[in-house]
Order: sequence, then C-alpha cells, then structure tokens
Amino acid sequence: MTLKARITEDMKTAMKARETLRLGAIRLLLAAIKQKEVDERTELDDAAIVAVIEKMTKQRKDSLSQYQAAGRTDLAEVEQAEITVLAAYLPEKMDEAGINAAIDAAMAATGAASAADMGKLMAVLKPQLAGKADMARVSKLVKARLG
Repeated sequence: MTLKARITEDMKTAMKARETLRLGAIRLLLAAIKQKEVDERTELDDAAIVAVIEKMTKQRKDSLSQYQAAGRTDLAEVEQAEITVLAAYLPEKMDEAGINAAIDAAMAATGAASAADMGKLMAVLKPQLAGKADMARVSKLVKARLG
C-alpha cells in the first residue's frame, strides 16, 4: 500500500470514529499533497510525500514554539496533536551510528576530505537520508567531520 493510500484510509477511519482533531490534520496533509501534485503536474511518490510531511511537521514545530512563547497553551496543544498525527507517517529515524555510517560511506564514494567538498557530500547524503534523519543534524555532523 502506498503512503498516500494509507493516509486516505486513515482519513476514512478517522471520519467513522469521529476523531475531529486527527481528521483535520489528515485533511490538511492530503490537501498539501494534492496542492503539490497540481503544482508539479505529477503524482507524488512516497519519498515526495515524506518531504511534504516533513515540511508540514517543521511548520507545526515552529508554530508550537511561538504559541508556547506567547503562553497560548490551547493553540500549542492543537499543534502538538497535529505533529503527533503527522509523525505516524514518517519513516523510522536513524540513530547516530547509522548516520555516521552513511557519512563514512558517502565520504569514501565521493573522496570528500575538506569543507570545500561539503556540497558534493550533502548531495549524495540527502537522497539516502531524506525522511530518515534530520538533515540539519546530518549537516552539522558532516561539518564536524570535514572541518
């Protein structure tokens, strides 16, 4: 079953169970996927859908921090619930050792040895680790390794 089909089935389940918060988050996700498909005039594969989910999760986390700073716990709880719903569709995150192993393999494949090779190295790592690791964290680890 594709990720999009799974999300659609979960939406139907949430409708039947009358889970309004979960249903709202899933509808927002499906709308974002549909918008991306219309913009690109293509059907998104699972990797592209994961990218949409990651973007939405990042937006929710930013909003969550803003709401918490403003003392709006009611809105913060809604954002946290949406983050939880979206996280269910993301692949399992890699641990530090797995990320370091991927960096080592990419360094061996590209011959990267200095900070000037960071772009080349990240270009190899991004497709491999997209959705499986926080790319900002990967970037910091690569910088530390090359620097």
